[in-house]
Parts: sequence; C-alpha cells; structure tokens
Amino acid sequence: MKQEFSIKGMHCTSCKMLIEDVVANMSGVTKCTVDVKREKMVVEGTFSSSAVIAKVQGLGKYKVAKMK
Repeated sequence: MKQEFSIKGMHCTSCKMLIEDVVANMSGVTKCTVDVKREKMVVEGTFSSSAVIAKVQGLGKYKVAKMK
C-alpha cells in the first residue's frame, strides 16, 4: 500500500530527516519519503494510517492529514 499525507509545520531538512527516520522504522513501513517544500510525505508498506499520523504529530508541532 502507498499512502500520501500532508504535513504542516516542517521548517528544515532536520524535520524531514527526523520524520523519515521515525516513520521508516515503524512496523510494516517499507519506505518513507518527505518533501519539505511540498509539505508532503509518502509512506509505503502495510501500516495503519492513524498510527503514522499519531507518531508524526507526537514528534512536534506537526499537523498531519491523510491525502486522497
């Protein structure tokens, strides 16, 4: 499964690296790519969208939403 999420509140490459590292290490996730300029994250694998959202929002003042 491949799912896209919007992420508001990212400011720099450190945000990108933190989010990619944490999400990529979640159970069932095979790949995570974050684009700071587009405020977008693409996650691949077998995972719970709500768990990904909760994990990223728990990292800081990020607003995360599943995109259609």
